[in-house]
Amino acid sequence: VNASQPAFAIATESADLAVSAFENAKTLEEGRNNLISEITIHGQAIARVATDLTQFIIHNSQFLIFKGIDFSLAPFPDDAHSLGNAVEKMGVPKIGLHGSLAAAAILTEAVDRADFPHTGFSGFMQPVLEDSVLAKRAAEGTLTVKDLLLYSTVCGTGLDTVPLPGDTTAGQIAALLLDLSALALRLDKPLTARLMPVPGKKAGDATNFDFGFFANSKVMSLEAEALSFPMNSQERIEIRKH
Repeated sequence: VNASQPAFAIATESADLAVSAFENAKTLEEGRNNLISEITIHGQAIARVATDLTQFIIHNSQFLIFKGIDFSLAPFPDDAHSLGNAVEKMGVPKIGLHGSLAAAAILTEAVDRADFPHTGFSGFMQPVLEDSVLAKRAAEGTLTVKDLLLYSTVCGTGLDTVPLPGDTTAGQIAALLLDLSALALRLDKPLTARLMPVPGKKAGDATNFDFGFFANSKVMSLEAEALSFPMNSQERIEIRKH
C-alpha cells in the first residue's frame, strides 16, 4: 500500500464479551468457544460495514483502504466490562494469583482464533485504572507491577495506567522500561508503557482520581532501583527475537 494512500482501522472495547462468555460456562472450552463465536460474529459485522464504506469514500482519486480491526478485550471501569472479572469468572479466585497468566493467554488466544480481519494489538488488555477489578486487586496488593509485566508476555499490550509513587525516579522507570523493552524485542511484538507517577503520593496511598474513565485504586509499589554499570551505560545491545 502506498504510504500516502488513506486507510483506516477500527478498535473495539469488548471486555464484556469475555465476561459474558464465561458467566455460565461449564468448562473452559465452552467459555472459550463462546468468546470466539461472539468475537467472530461482531468482527465480521464490523468488517462488512467498513468494507462497504470503502466503496463510497474516495480521497484524491484513491479508495479508502480498510486495514482491519483491533478487537482487543479493552475494559471500562465497571465489573460488567472488566477483564479482571472475566479472569475470575474463569476460576482464578483473584487476578494476580497463579492461574492468571494462563487465563490471560486463553483470552488472547481466543481473539487470535476468531475469524475477522486482524490488526493492532488484538488481545487481553490490562489497564489498571480503567478496569474495576484490576484496580481493586492492585489496591489489595494481590496484583503487582511484576504480575503485569509477566502477563505482558502472553497478552496484547504492556503496562497501562499503572499508578506509581510520585517520587519514582527516572532511574527506577528506566529499569522497568528496560525489562519491558527486552520482552518486546525477544517476543517480537509491540508493548506499551503508560506509567503514572502520582504527585505527592506514596505506595499504598489511595489514588483519588475524579475521572469517569478511571476506577480508583492505590498507588502500586515499584520494586526497582537505578541500574549500575554496565547496565546503565550508553551501550547499544541488540536482543534478537526468539
